[in-house]
Amino acid sequence: MSGFPGGARSWSENILEYFLRNNQITTEDGAQIIWYHAANHKVQMNEALRSTAHMIEADVILPSDGSEHGQPVMAHPPEINSDNTLQEWLAEVIKSNKGIKLDFKSLAAVEPSMMLLENVKKHLKRPVWINADVLPGPNGNSRAVDAKPFIDTVTSFFPDVTFSLGWTTGWHPEKVNEGYSWTMVKEMEYICNELNQPVTFPVRAALVRQSCSQLLWLLKQSNRYSLTIWTGKNDSYSIEDLLFIRDHFDKKRVFYDILEPQNHEFKQAIGIKINL
Repeated sequence: MSGFPGGARSWSENILEYFLRNNQITTEDGAQIIWYHAANHKVQMNEALRSTAHMIEADVILPSDGSEHGQPVMAHPPEINSDNTLQEWLAEVIKSNKGIKLDFKSLAAVEPSMMLLENVKKHLKRPVWINADVLPGPNGNSRAVDAKPFIDTVTSFFPDVTFSLGWTTGWHPEKVNEGYSWTMVKEMEYICNELNQPVTFPVRAALVRQSCSQLLWLLKQSNRYSLTIWTGKNDSYSIEDLLFIRDHFDKKRVFYDILEPQNHEFKQAIGIKINL
């Protein structure tokens, strides 16, 4: 899962290799990577930069009220604006040594964002992940980003980026929640098998256990593939579910961007110390 030839410092370098080489983790184990999620507004961004996180995740939109002269801003729908533009965000983040993951909810924000990233590329010698939900998934009702123009636009600027390609999903406490189906994982493999870049698949923790066979199959299709486990704020899942994932998947190929208190309990259960 290493990056491109000569890409030891490229955006497609495996994050475990990058942070191990920089002495920020002690072994190639995806659970050692610490995430800061939704570092969008300036307060959260500054907190993320001061934190022990290795990777900072943030959301990029185009403001729908015409403000910021159509410049991308850092916010997660349903928010429509922010006190932080992508340009301002990048100017601060490049001063750190943290990897970044930018999450796009619409195609419109992608090209102007890639242009801004291009301006700071020489200062970003670290992993850069570009994320979008490109297929409908279990219980999903939000609109997926069209996969081909998304991938083509990003690749036209940065052929050596790491893609994070997911499914729109939902989780409902009152009903049985279906997992990722064979059709869903096969559609994703169809999209990704022609790519040269590393691809991580963000999957919802509460839906993984019932999708174990499908996701194991997906990872077997290429050593470029990995999973990133994430959680919705109100999702119900157990530490046992996380330990099940841990037991059934290659530790080098699963990352955990999960919320507290489960994150702390999970790390404790597998013997990873957290420096708060």
